[in-house]
Amino acid sequence: MRFTLAALALLLLAGCFPRGSAKPPVVRTPQAPAPAHHEAPPPLAPLEAPQVTVRTVSGITFNGIAFDSRKHRLVVVDQARGPGSEFADSAAAARSIGGIAAINAGFFTPDGRPLGGVVSSGKPAGSWNQSSSLGSGAWFETTAGNSALARRGRIVRGKNLRELIQAGPLLIESGSGVGGLEATKVSARSLILWDGGSRWWIGRSSPCSLAALGQSLAIGPPAGWPVEYALNLDGGRSSDLWISDRVAGGPVLIRPPWNRPVRNFLVLVAR
Repeated sequence: MRFTLAALALLLLAGCFPRGSAKPPVVRTPQAPAPAHHEAPPPLAPLEAPQVTVRTVSGITFNGIAFDSRKHRLVVVDQARGPGSEFADSAAAARSIGGIAAINAGFFTPDGRPLGGVVSSGKPAGSWNQSSSLGSGAWFETTAGNSALARRGRIVRGKNLRELIQAGPLLIESGSGVGGLEATKVSARSLILWDGGSRWWIGRSSPCSLAALGQSLAIGPPAGWPVEYALNLDGGRSSDLWISDRVAGGPVLIRPPWNRPVRNFLVLVAR
């Protein structure tokens, strides 16, 4: 059989490939680069151990304890039968539940009833103070374990509250000093401070007016970090601060002999 040159060329080309149908080559499409992620939030600062602080700002001396709420928390110790019915002072109240520090808390009436709302371990007492400056703010902890300071109009009351002390006036709010504070009456003050995150401070100031106290806190915070919220607690003859010797810088006891028994306390305990 004769082959044309063209047919011979085709046969030669066919011999260069393996028999059977070859699979087409796999073509891989380059993938688009992954979208950039948002920058991760900075890690939380290391847990800080409670520490005694003493600082004088604008002639006002602050004695207290700074702590990290991720490791320690405040609880309300309330005396249902009235001031002094169970605990003579902050030290006794703190030791009753294994606390490492305590300070007197809310205001109370002459007959010993809370002047404002109180919640202790989910149990409410007193009545909500709707108008007085002595109830303009509150410290609270939710059942989820989150604590904060806030103006009374921003607090949602209900079953989600595990602890609460209503007091006032607010001294610092959203990082700024509160205007219109009383400027003539001088007395020892009990107070609680918060940086808006996990740093807290409870303590006592030397005698001063509320206006001077607010100005001092705005100038030089007692614990070294900026104060986002500050709340005045019951002061004067009620002011009572105790810190255990288990705390760096302790023990501390500031309670003059002329002090009177109080209705409730804020006690610092480990989580």
